[in-house]
Amino acid sequence: MPSLRDQVTSAALRNRLIDDAERVLDQEVADKGGLGGMAVKAGYKLVKSVKPGFVRDVIDSLLDEFLDALDPVYQEAFTKQEPPGRYLEQNAGRVADALLAITDQRAQRSKHTSVKVMYEKLRPTAKKHVEAAAPRLGRLLETYAAK
Repeated sequence: MPSLRDQVTSAALRNRLIDDAERVLDQEVADKGGLGGMAVKAGYKLVKSVKPGFVRDVIDSLLDEFLDALDPVYQEAFTKQEPPGRYLEQNAGRVADALLAITDQRAQRSKHTSVKVMYEKLRPTAKKHVEAAAPRLGRLLETYAAK
């Protein structure tokens, strides 16, 4: 089975995936409640204010690494003949760890001090938020991955 990255080689498909990923992120942030949700929303607002299109640019720059990180879960789903979206959801902790390892490295190298500081403040609760996003991430994966 081709890798997830190999399945998103055309510019048009990649652009659609980035647009959809940004919508998923917007929806996840909008759904956050409580004090933790307020912090996430404030952080996201800060990130979006860095410059127009910043979130989209970040998604684009992380996409290949994210696809590579999700690929082992996707390949296992294929091998086990499971729907990849559901399998991703069932492995939410593992997926969160893989994606956060990437964002941790990127945050350390960020030139945007305010974004870096906000990331460090939100990082302790990030895993639970990424795990909570697993259903939407799974649906996104189902949309773009070969079945």
